Formats: sequence, structure tokens, C-alpha cells
Amino acid sequence: MGMKLKAIERNVSFDKNKTRYAFVLTPELYGKLTADKVIKEASLRSGLPKGVVNASWNALSDVIVAWATEGHSVAIPGLGTMRFGVRGNAVEKVDLVSTALITARRVIFTPSVEIKEELANTAISITCYDRNGKVIKQVTSADKGNVDEEGDGNNPTGGSGNTGENGGQGSGTTEGGGTTEGGGTDGDGNMG
Repeated sequence: MGMKLKAIERNVSFDKNKTRYAFVLTPELYGKLTADKVIKEASLRSGLPKGVVNASWNALSDVIVAWATEGHSVAIPGLGTMRFGVRGNAVEKVDLVSTALITARRVIFTPSVEIKEELANTAISITCYDRNGKVIKQVTSADKGNVDEEGDGNNPTGGSGNTGENGGQGSGTTEGGGTTEGGGTDGDGNMG
């Protein structure tokens, strides 16, 4: 199986008087899997009773939240690590430092090497839609792509620097420092 993407032709101009169309990539999501379905499948694959898997799931969730909110980067077995971070404004004078500088609290997930390798080796198919919703092209690729995890700390600005699903440049953040904002729109074409 592979990942499915949509390339939808949208107006990406920020100027209300001009029109500039570009194809914007977005993933096709199949739906959200419920925790109950995940627990049931894990029970089948492990041979453990559903109640044991459910109790383990809940305990693991509690431990991750408790440790991450204490400032730890918490390993999630087989997946990667999770930690909390903040976005904030920078000030030049220490007298102005306060919690009011925090503009957002974030969850930062860094995938494991195994997951990044699996993602890099996953085939991708893209269905292209024109601005009227008509399918105009389909592309299938089994090539290796770059795996990017936003906010993993490897990029000095904290952002990916790539054009995101919104067709605009992404935003970047320095942990505990200033915020750099790029232009862009959300998936519905609204400025973000």
C-alpha cells in the first residue's frame, strides 16, 4: 500500500486584485482510527487480551503526559520521541520577559529512524484536480523521497523551510526565542 495525495489547483495569490493558480499537495486521509480499533488490532497482533492492551495503552498515555509536562523528552517505543515546546516572541530587555511572551504551546514529535526509513520507502500516488474539481492527471511513484519532521530541532528556525500543504512558505520558530512567520494559507485558502 502507499500514500495517496491530491494536487488541487488553487488561487495562491495574497493580492486580492491578482490571481495566481498553483497545484497544492494535500494528503488524502481515510479517516481517524478510534483508540478502540487500535487496541483491538494490537490485541489480535500480540495475542494479548484486549483488556490488557487497553490497560497498557492507558498507562503508557498517562506516563508520557506526566513526564513530558515535567520537561522530559519521552521515548515512545517503536515510534520516536515526544516532548512539549513553546512558540514565543523575543524581547530585547530581560525586564520584559514573562509568560505573556508565549504565543503557543506545542507537541513536538520526532519519529524514529525506522519510521523515517519506512516513510521514505513508501510509494506515493498523486491525483491532480483542476480548479473545477476535474481529475486531469494521475502520477504514481515508488521513488524514495525526503522525510521531513517539522520542528525536530535540526533546522535552526524550527520550521521545515519547505512549501507546506498550504502552498505558501511555512513558519518557523526558535525554541524559547523569537518567531519567524512566512506567508501561506491553510487548506481552505485562508491566510495563516
